Amino acid sequence: MDRREELTDFLRTRRARVQPESVGLQRQSRGRSPGLRREDVARLSGVSVDYYTRIEQGRGRNPSPEILGAIGRALRLDEDEQRHLEELALTEGRPQPRPPRSTERVRPGVQRLLDVFSATTPAFVLGRRMDVLAWNPLAAALIADFAAMPTARRNMVWIAFMDPWARDFYLDWEEIARESIAFLRMAGGRWPDDPALAALVGELSVKSPDFRRLWSMHDVKEKGHGTKRMHHRTVGELTLDYEALALSDGDGQTLVTYTAEPGSSSEQALQLLGVVGIPDTLTR
Repeated sequence: MDRREELTDFLRTRRARVQPESVGLQRQSRGRSPGLRREDVARLSGVSVDYYTRIEQGRGRNPSPEILGAIGRALRLDEDEQRHLEELALTEGRPQPRPPRSTERVRPGVQRLLDVFSATTPAFVLGRRMDVLAWNPLAAALIADFAAMPTARRNMVWIAFMDPWARDFYLDWEEIARESIAFLRMAGGRWPDDPALAALVGELSVKSPDFRRLWSMHDVKEKGHGTKRMHHRTVGELTLDYEALALSDGDGQTLVTYTAEPGSSSEQALQLLGVVGIPDTLTR
């Protein structure tokens, strides 16, 4: 992915969502484009219009963290958005991420951890492109028989947009889709030279109008924690809490676990899945 183009589009979309009145500025005319103008951001950031324009166009000659912080405050960026801005704009004088490996591998210790979780907790490992790299049997029973899928299709973003099953499985599909793309955007800023990531984005952009629509918003967000509602073909509806924990290998891998509230119907459903395993209807 082109880092300069990503930076330009990211700042443009962030400007568009901030209304002048919300930051103490007057709207200049009714017919103007929504959001802040470059002049507005420059004024709020304490820099010249020319300098801000060069930053937005990727010609800012490595702006300082202080200036990027001022721009972030002007645009009301959250922590993840500010980190993404710095990854796109600060390209000199800092350690660069090592070139991405062509094949991502899960450490044996992590696989043993997945096995320990097997009795009660669906767990799997995502790579930087949201490829499912490893999983335990309960995760396969809950989501899909990953072992029966082609390796290239063991990708949670591809599944969300290209597999019709996903829209029935995730009861809040739109939210899940937005989160997936926001995480993929963060990865794109961190590893812009990853050809497999670019190929995934290119394929989904061609094949999925929903992906194109959400990708164009340039939202970014790290994986963290939350709640997902699912409808499983065998055990019915589940409400599960998830935790996404970054693994300390520097390669962008994330351990994801799902748990249910003790004593809930969702906990009972997980227990049943542990007994029945992977139903034929979930073999992808």
